[in-house]
Parts: sequence; C-alpha cells; structure tokens
Amino acid sequence: MRVEDSGKGLKRTADQERETESRKKKKKSHLNGTTEVNGGSNDMESILQSQKSRDKDNGKTKNKDIKSEKESMKSEKDGSCKKIRDASVKNSRPIKEERANDSSGAEENIPIKEENEPGNKVLDRDNHHTSTGKKQHKDHKRATKKDRKDKKKEKPVNGARQEKTEAHNKKRKHHEADDEEPKKKRMSKGEENKGGKGKNKKEEKNEQEKSKWKWWEESKNSNDGQKWKTLEHRGPLFPPEYEPLPNNVPFYYGGEPLKLSLGAEEVATFYAKMLEHEYTTKEAFQKNFFTDWKEVMTKDERHTIKKLAKCDFSEIHKYFVNKSEEKKNMTKQEKQALKEEANKLTEEYGYCLLDGHREKIGNFRVEPPGLFRGRGEHPKMGKLKKRVQPEDVIINCSKDSKIPVPPPGHKWKRVQHDNTVTWLTSWVENVQNHTKYVMLNPSSKLKGEKDWQKYEVARSLKLKVDSIRRQYQQDWSSREMKTRQRGVALYFIDKLALRAGNEKEDDTADTVGCCSLRVEHISLHESLDGQEWVVEFDFLGKDSIRYYNKVPVEKKVFKSLKIFMENKDPEDDLFDRITTTYLNKKLNECMAGLTAKVFRTFNASTTLQDQLSQLTKEDMTVEEKILSYNRANRAVAILCNHQRAAPKTFEKSMQLLQEKIQKKKAQIEEAKKELKKAKKTHKEHPSDRSKKLVEQREKAVRRLEEQLKKLELQETDREENKVIALGTSKLNYLDPRISVAWCKKYNVPIEKIYNKTQREKFAWAIDMTDEDFQF
Repeated sequence: MRVEDSGKGLKRTADQERETESRKKKKKSHLNGTTEVNGGSNDMESILQSQKSRDKDNGKTKNKDIKSEKESMKSEKDGSCKKIRDASVKNSRPIKEERANDSSGAEENIPIKEENEPGNKVLDRDNHHTSTGKKQHKDHKRATKKDRKDKKKEKPVNGARQEKTEAHNKKRKHHEADDEEPKKKRMSKGEENKGGKGKNKKEEKNEQEKSKWKWWEESKNSNDGQKWKTLEHRGPLFPPEYEPLPNNVPFYYGGEPLKLSLGAEEVATFYAKMLEHEYTTKEAFQKNFFTDWKEVMTKDERHTIKKLAKCDFSEIHKYFVNKSEEKKNMTKQEKQALKEEANKLTEEYGYCLLDGHREKIGNFRVEPPGLFRGRGEHPKMGKLKKRVQPEDVIINCSKDSKIPVPPPGHKWKRVQHDNTVTWLTSWVENVQNHTKYVMLNPSSKLKGEKDWQKYEVARSLKLKVDSIRRQYQQDWSSREMKTRQRGVALYFIDKLALRAGNEKEDDTADTVGCCSLRVEHISLHESLDGQEWVVEFDFLGKDSIRYYNKVPVEKKVFKSLKIFMENKDPEDDLFDRITTTYLNKKLNECMAGLTAKVFRTFNASTTLQDQLSQLTKEDMTVEEKILSYNRANRAVAILCNHQRAAPKTFEKSMQLLQEKIQKKKAQIEEAKKELKKAKKTHKEHPSDRSKKLVEQREKAVRRLEEQLKKLELQETDREENKVIALGTSKLNYLDPRISVAWCKKYNVPIEKIYNKTQREKFAWAIDMTDEDFQF
C-alpha cells in the first residue's frame, strides 16, 4: 500500500482501498462484540495465519513501494515531504497506523494490528505495551472526542492571546522608541526583534550603575593622612620599541644618501614628522634639536653632519604621511581589530584595585620619546625627550599586593608602599627635570574626595571673606612696605582672580602671576576712557596666555603701586618684598586650608551662581536656558582669563550654520504661504477638512519657527565662545553642585551641561545635590 502523486494531488491506490474496506468490516464486527476474520472464525491461530498469508502475498509489492517512496522523498525538498506526510495523515488514519518509523527515521513493513483487537498487545505512543478490550476502546474513544473539543476551544483563545501579545509588544516597542534621545537612530524592525538586544544593554547599564562605588555615602576616614588601605595595579604601559625605516626610505645630507645608525635614525624621524609644523621654522627649536641629535650620533656621523640646513628629511616625512593615510583608509574590520587590541590593553593596565574596589587609572601609558614643544616661546623647545626605561620608574603599591612585573630584562628603580600619596608610578623626565606621575582617573574616589574638599573649603571662605577684605584694605595704609605689598597683592587676587604666581627658573617660559609681576607689566593712568585710577595689565600668564586688562582700582591701591614702582627698572619685581609662600602662609592663619587659589575658586563659583540667578527665567525654553548657562560660564572664564585661539574650523562651521538658518527661513516663508492659502480656502468653503488643514499648516509654521530659533541661539552661542574656553573653569573652578541644582530647578537635562566624562567626574555631586543647594 502506498500514496501516489498524480500531479493533481494525492490519490489512493487499489491496494489501499481494499485494506480500508477490510478494516471497516473488522471495526463493525468488533463493536458488535465479535471478531469476524476469514468467515467469522474467532480462532486466534486462524487470524494470525490469515495475516501472515496476506503479508506474504503483498510483502514484495509493499517493500518495493516503500523503497520507491523513500527515494522520492529524499529527492524532493523538505516542503514537499511535509506536504505528503500531512496529506497522508489527513486522508487516511489506517495509512498512518500501518507505517512505523525506526530510530533512523526509515519506514519498515510491519504487520497490521488493530489497536483494540482482542487478544492482541499493541504499542502506545510511548512504545509501552497495553492490553486491549472493549472498555479500553470506549475510554480511548471518549478521550479522543474530548481532545478534539478541547482543541476547538483552545484555537480561538490562543489566537486571541497571540494577537493581544503582538499588540502589546508593538505598543511597548513604540514607547521605547519614543523614549530614546533624539540624537540616537531608531532601530529597524529587524533589530528590534533580534532577541531584545536593546533591553540587554539597558540591563547591563543598570547593573553598572548599581555596581558603581558610591564612596561619598560612606563615612569619611579619619584625617590621619592615609589615602588608601590597599592598592594593587599592573604598573605603566611602555611604548613599543623603535622600528627601523625600510631601506627604500633614504636620508640625504648635502644631496647624497646617508645611512644613519639606529639611534640617530630614530631621532631624525621625530624631526621629519614635524616638517610641516611651525615649530621646525623656529630658530630655538632647530638649535636645540640639532644639539641633542648630535649627542646620539656615532663619531663618524658627527664628523659628516655639520649643518642642519644640509639635511633632507623629505623622504622620511613622505613615508610617515603615507603611513598615516594607510591608517585612515583601513577597513572597518581592521579598525575594529585595532580597537579590540587597545581595549585589551586598557583592561589589563587601565584599572587598579583601591581598597577592594576596581578604579580607573588616568593615563597609564608612559610618554614615548620625541621632541619637546612647550607652551609659547619656551626656551627648551626642540630638545630630545628620551625614552623612559623601567629602571627610571618608581612603583607605589600596598605591601600585601602583587607587585607589578617589569618588562623582560629590566627591573624597577624602586618599589615603595606609601599610602600617604595618591600616585601609582612616577619618574623624572629629562628635559625640565619634572616628576611625572600616573594617577587615578578624575572619576575615582581619591580625585573626587579632593574636589569635594576643595569646594567645601571655598564655600567656608564666604564666612570669613568680609573680615579678610577689611584686613587687606587696612594694610594699604601700613607704613611697613611688606604689609602694604601683601594688602595690594591680595586685592588683585580677590578682585581680578589672578593666580598667585611662582618663582621661575631662567630656562623656563616667561610666564608670571600676581606675586611675580614686574614693573614692565603694568601701566598707571590717573584717568583713562572716562574712568579714574586705572591700572593697565599686560603680561603672559599660565601656558603663555596673554592677560590684558584695564581695571579701575581704589585710590589707595593706585598710590601704593606708584610707591612700589619708584626707583625701579622695568625688569624689577613689582612686589619685591613678598613671595607666594609668604602670602599663602598668612592666608592660612586667617582660615585653615586657605590659599590664594581658594580665592580663585570662591570668586568663580560665586560669579556663576549670581549670573545664573540673574539670567535664568522660568518661562524660557531649554535652549534659552542653556544659552543663559553658557553666558554665566563665559563671565567666569573672562574673570579667570581662560582664553583660547579660535578653532581652525570655526569659519567653516559658522558658514554651514548660517546656510541652515537661511534654508530654514525659506521653509518658513513657504509654510506661511501654504497657511495663507489654507485659510483662504477655509473662509470660502468652510468644512471640517479645511479647518483641520489650517490647524496642520499653523502647527507646521510654529514648528519651523522653533527650529529657526534654536539655530539662531546656537549661532549666537558659538560666536560668543569663539575665543573663550568654557571647559577649564567648568572642570576646575566651578562647584558642580551649583550646575546640578540649577538643572534640577529649571528642568534642564544634566546631559546638556556635562558630557559623559564630566558626569563620571562629578557623580558625587549629581547624586547628592538637590535643587535648593546654595554655594
């Protein structure tokens, strides 16, 4: 018996029809309480013999049919096979009963036995032997009917549930998409259904937030000078060794190729990389470079290379330009591989264990060798920064920790266990003999505690500042020159937020602060631009940033400055009787922890809070509030002289922004025309449809006008910040709690004020501050 495919569907063969008729007769007789097989005999042996004889007659035919069916099913696709199986089950239950599958899935020719035939033992669905009888048959029949009824009932319920679940999922996905930040691209439908990846990321983010160490919630340690109890890290990461240039990249001297020694070639590459930089045009840079370069040359090279002007680094420069282009043109996979490698190094060297907590390290890489640049016209520009070796490095960790292993073939200069300092490793660089440190990241506990303490000291100054100001005003009339100079210097530090200034060596950049001002740095004007007693300042401050300001001062201060300048040359110190150390010592006597720098922090934070109160209104949009914040921040930056050069891309970015504004204005004009047309149509032929169209046009105009306003605010903000650096004061002089409280009070997202790095740095302030905070 087999199922044949006639091309128009499935049909039953003659053998199958005969088998079906036989089963119907047996079933009918069974229900009457008798078993009629081969003339109605109830003898079991006759039944078995009749089955065996029938199997013998049809065995060969069945085997052939089954084999041919197997081959056809293998050759057909999975869908066709499924169709045949489903059709066979649907058309004839006896067909299904007659076929049995072995463990390999192949069909065998087995004897046919009815499930409820008396005297027979058949296999149930779990391949267990079951006895058959009339009662069992009736139970089976009832169960079958019940199953069918249950299935019919379940179908609409399951369908409804499925529809409800799908509708719920769609609704949830829609809300999740709306909650995303505008800058983030919405996921496609395919991405939304990939096993809930977005949800996993959110869960991971929540877990990270929960696992963050909220050290500010713990009780403060006793002030015994200890910064940590346990500290363990891997040490610094050294730069790779120098890779020699290929043989086809020559160095020329006097027009002739010259093969350099490895050390001299490495230093030559430092200069070649900077050929297009303005530093290489400066005489001091060239002189210092050539002097240090000759020190690493061999004796023969020094004898040959006499003048830097005859050296040709162009081919070396071209080689590194090409290398840079190759790196830019790397495939996405190659860039990803480099990123993964960098991440591995960060995981290994970029974290430490501080008191059992995993903390991020600031800069764990040792600076590679190169040429010193310096700020402004630094006298040491161009000097060689030598390669730092492990023998130059001091390791600081706890006694019971695993000491970092130095690179093979090297050893550390020293390993110490000093828990009164916060650095992990240190070494002395060779150009300025300054000590370099590997410290923890600004988001770490040690850095956060230091910031918190700094702003708390500045806050406490407001309780003492009035008495300190009265004192230094009295000092202006003192007969002792030292006391009078101290009073005038404190006045400048308080009123102008000048840095105190430190003593400088001769081979450093000529930058000054208040106490190191020279006579040549100020000019006195009894009257200038309609103001009296004006002092004109002009000097280079920190990082060689020019400070230029005209400030009206108190008459006593003006007269005191005249006295300080008498009988002095322009190069002489203005405050020749005091130093920064002396000044800070006197301030500490007025209030514990008070230094000249605390005044700078106090005045900066006070200015920000006052400006925010004046410039912010409740009915402003978020964009207007942000502009007000930036203007308040700008006032602080101007006070602290935080200037910068205009960005190279400023003009281009402003041009693009102005083009956007013009396009937006054109869109508004077009939208207004459409609105006017819609109103006219509604007036002539009023209807619900025309009314709805008018409302849509009005809404479109309002939306475009809001977008234009945002762009214009952005243009104003950029123009005002062209030469002002807002970041320095925001990170170092402004109490972050002022900004956090302002954001919470006026419903401005904190992300609009602080970026991700800044939010990590000020996590303590964001967590603990409410909208009522006052500096």
